[in-house]
Amino acid sequence: MCVSCLRNQVDISEGIPKQVSVHFCKQCERYLQPPGTWVQCALESRELLALCLKKIKNSMTKVRLIDAGFLWTEPHSKRIKLKLTIQKEVMNGAILQQVFVVEFVIQPQMCDDCHRVEAKDYWKAVVQVRQKTVHKKTFYYLEQLILKHKVHQNTLRIKEIHDGIDFYYGSKQHAQKMVDFLQCTVPCRYEASQRLISHDVHSNTYNYKSTFSVEIVPICKDNVVCLSPRLAQSLGNMGQVCVCIHVTSGVHLIDPNTLQLAEVDANTYWRNPFSSLCSPRQLEEFIVMDIDIIRDQKLGAGAGLRSNRHTLAEVWVQKTSEMDTSQQYHCRTFLGHLLNIGDLVLGYDFANANINDEFLNKMNPHHVPDVVLIKKNYDRAKRIKRRNWKLKELDRDREGMGSDDERQYQDFLEDLEEDEALRKNINIFRDAAKIPVESDTDEEGAPRISLAEMLEDLSLGDATGGEGPEMIISKSEVSDWTLRRFLGPHQHIFTCPRHMLKKKV
Repeated sequence: MCVSCLRNQVDISEGIPKQVSVHFCKQCERYLQPPGTWVQCALESRELLALCLKKIKNSMTKVRLIDAGFLWTEPHSKRIKLKLTIQKEVMNGAILQQVFVVEFVIQPQMCDDCHRVEAKDYWKAVVQVRQKTVHKKTFYYLEQLILKHKVHQNTLRIKEIHDGIDFYYGSKQHAQKMVDFLQCTVPCRYEASQRLISHDVHSNTYNYKSTFSVEIVPICKDNVVCLSPRLAQSLGNMGQVCVCIHVTSGVHLIDPNTLQLAEVDANTYWRNPFSSLCSPRQLEEFIVMDIDIIRDQKLGAGAGLRSNRHTLAEVWVQKTSEMDTSQQYHCRTFLGHLLNIGDLVLGYDFANANINDEFLNKMNPHHVPDVVLIKKNYDRAKRIKRRNWKLKELDRDREGMGSDDERQYQDFLEDLEEDEALRKNINIFRDAAKIPVESDTDEEGAPRISLAEMLEDLSLGDATGGEGPEMIISKSEVSDWTLRRFLGPHQHIFTCPRHMLKKKV
């Protein structure tokens, strides 16, 4: 028998279904992999091809699969077509090869996770992050760390309240991972509790809702603290009045009189707690009248590590609100490398302040400084106008927000510009709407973030004034079928070599 007659009489694809259903969740855009696993699959991907072949695996036991590939379908058709090539041994030992198409119909079905979301009673665990401070610098820093490491991917909902953030999860394991991440990034402690929701006496199964209460150390950057004599002695015999220069996995302190550094971790803090003496709202503006850099002088009796990034200086300052008087204040500061005569600086006035602190009231009055300088003051309006970078934010529900959140957020952005070590841990994106500036400082000396430290953000914008958006994408990463599904049938696809992607095309 010839090959043509053999093909007319024998159909080796018999028994293989030509139309199969595939379940797809519209909310989370995942496909059902039987019996109960939902997987994320991109169009024309290996994962989607494997999922489709598993649907017809049982019917292909007697044939040999040679090749499988996708065929183009309209995006709105809810169809996925696979072109299969199979072989089978027929009569007299002849091997027959046949090519046919299997159509997969996408059926909408809501997954269990999305079903709980729509039912409004979906979460199984919640992580309540709290910090009892008036400033949210630590929360802004923590938000950027979460975005960089993508710890928020398993969250069902993020809710922001006046003194913290709540992260809701569908399983206790995901909530525990968030707690472990918080313990590695910020100084904190936590308590866990659970509440019984239901109990099946027949199968002896319990349904709990777990709550993790995480409390972050109530100290933020630029806070002035007073340590207990015992803690100050254990940290290398440093001074009791210190300034918090930044908060990471521990609280980093500096003595403004000796430049001595110390790091207080969470366990040390909760054994010897201390609080902030002043809030950022109590910062006052001073003008530098005279400055004297201290060089090659015995700084004190402390035995700890001293900072190389700061310079110790003695300064005479005067309040800008008291320029009509002759009242001046003398103090030591760690900002000698930044200050010059006539500069404006922000600080706390301890000479005229009434502070009720247990450790500060027991100190010798001669050891309490009149003024503690925190940072150099620049024109905020000009810094905002010249800022050519931006940060990403978590998609969260905002409730009970204060009126000064914008001011606090601008303070955090200024801290990133002034502290290079702080911004190395987060992702900074270039703002395409601003004109790029190559200099790291401006005319006033205000620090800036260089273009080398910024990342390019993928955005779809109408750059040419046409009817639709344009984007430059690597042709080897996605297929034409995926692009047409994403852009639509009326958009044009332009291709260019890989080495041209970094240039302006």
